Amino acid sequence: MLGLGIESTAHTFSCAVIEKTGNKGKILSDVRRIYRPEAGEGIHPREASRHHVENSSIVLSECLQDANVIVKDLDIVSYAAGPGLGPCLRVGAVVARSLSSFYDIPIYPVNHAIGHIELGKLLTGSVNPLVLLVSGGHTMLLAFLNKQWRVFGETLDITLGQLLDQFGRSIGFASPCGKNIEELASSSSNYVTLPYSVKGNDVSFSGLLSATKSVAKKNKIDACYSLQETAFAMISETVERALSFTQKKELMIVGGVAANKRLSEMLHDVCKRHGSKFSVVPMRYAGDCGSQICWTGLLESKVKQGASLKDTFVRQSWRLDSVKVDY
Repeated sequence: MLGLGIESTAHTFSCAVIEKTGNKGKILSDVRRIYRPEAGEGIHPREASRHHVENSSIVLSECLQDANVIVKDLDIVSYAAGPGLGPCLRVGAVVARSLSSFYDIPIYPVNHAIGHIELGKLLTGSVNPLVLLVSGGHTMLLAFLNKQWRVFGETLDITLGQLLDQFGRSIGFASPCGKNIEELASSSSNYVTLPYSVKGNDVSFSGLLSATKSVAKKNKIDACYSLQETAFAMISETVERALSFTQKKELMIVGGVAANKRLSEMLHDVCKRHGSKFSVVPMRYAGDCGSQICWTGLLESKVKQGASLKDTFVRQSWRLDSVKVDY
């Protein structure tokens, strides 16, 4: 079975083709174009959506060519219906609807966050993990029960990805800033005390952001190091508590911030203490990509016939713990 997935929730427009055989999936192609704002600036939804419109046909064409398929070979098309930036989501939805209606292909709206999890499970082999989803749009600890993902901890304000991006922009980097901060942090071992805010099993990063901006006025490198150490320690504490509570023997990290090596290092130590298997999604697929949407659509096609065009939608705020997972 062949599926096409279209991702357009934020800065990335991506198309991917996956071949599904039984419960296994093979990524045949995954092509992306990323909107890059000016240094020090964040994503402007209108400009990002314009980028997606201008690049959508190129990305789709390259994706099909790389997979050595044509549109008529596809069995389904799926698109990221949310959560995300409204103008960006609409671009992917329009492309998917156009292909579905013209070629009479079943269409599947997919929750972007669940896409991260399902692709992570495919690529890491995780079966029943505690999931840490860390990205620009999410910071959540999740476990699966009774056909839904249940939240065991999350951010109370900004996400871990937003923390890194907002701080990075304040010192002159262009979004996404995580990689630049990680590189600077690796040059320091001088920890400056910063606010540490864990409330129950939730975290709060806004005070940490403000304090780190003040530290950066004196030393940017020490600020980057201290920011990472503090934020990741907060996440590690909540992960450790969630592992104890759920008794899970697997931890899987997904989302764009999963690419950070220091975060993986700290969480690997947590898993060692609890005798749990540690898995992190491969760096190439940690960020937003068409593969996460494609694979989730293929999984949904096992139990759903596809949506009618009038039932396709985009939803800027669409929590993954509100979605029934029937497959």
